[in-house]
Amino acid sequence: MQWIIARIKWIMLVSGVLTCTMLYAAIAPQAALRTTFGPVLEGPVAEIVVRNWGALIALVGALLIYGAFNPASRRLILTIAIISKLIFMLLVITYGREYLGKAGIALAVDLVSVGLFGAYLLGNR
Repeated sequence: MQWIIARIKWIMLVSGVLTCTMLYAAIAPQAALRTTFGPVLEGPVAEIVVRNWGALIALVGALLIYGAFNPASRRLILTIAIISKLIFMLLVITYGREYLGKAGIALAVDLVSVGLFGAYLLGNR
């Protein structure tokens, strides 16, 4: 656990950059949906919801990058990131099992991130 504490800045930076790639969904929602899940949603409401989803995920990524350089904010930012990533994982597992083939990589990366962030929070009290 000490190695996580010693390297949390870099862990947060890498996770933050990867998470920020979902800004793609705010710019090209249909392409992002195809890449992440396979099928797309049609219509103006889908455009709004998917763009907002991408922007919110990218915001969590930006917070992770910010927290990498601001130790005083890490606990809050890591807690927000854990909750956000867990909600995504639970929703896909509960309602979107047919998308696991495409979304499985995102789930795996989020699972690793949650584990590392949780270990840091438990080890650095």
